[in-house]
Amino acid sequence: MGNPAISCRIVALRIAVCLTSLIMGSAAQAKFAVCNQTFDVVNVALGQFERGAFETNGWWTIGPNQCANVIDTPLTARYIYVFAQDVFGREILTGSVSMCVAPDRFTIREETQCLTRGYLEARFHEVDTLRTERWTLFLYPPP
Repeated sequence: MGNPAISCRIVALRIAVCLTSLIMGSAAQAKFAVCNQTFDVVNVALGQFERGAFETNGWWTIGPNQCANVIDTPLTARYIYVFAQDVFGREILTGSVSMCVAPDRFTIREETQCLTRGYLEARFHEVDTLRTERWTLFLYPPP
């Protein structure tokens, strides 16, 4: 018969390994995360080409030194488009691709004629994910 103290340690070790795998597994679920390295809360909108058209979604509110999982499925599009502004309306991340956003939570199909359709136009930054399934984007304060 084995030593009961060693048997208990082995069981405890197995439980610890299982819990670690569960925790790490849930952390690994993030397929596209945005991390805010600024000193202010930021609001983030995403755009991507889906089902034959561009689609934008927003908003994710991310506190300073926090990350948000904005896409939780494996990435299928090579390019993800991101627009970010702080709570004062200052652009933190902007780019050259014009797409539509709205003041409140939104999902908008098509990126053209934003104003005539009642939306605002924002300039999204193109992120090349290099065809990987996971990507993390870090937002830094503008210079």
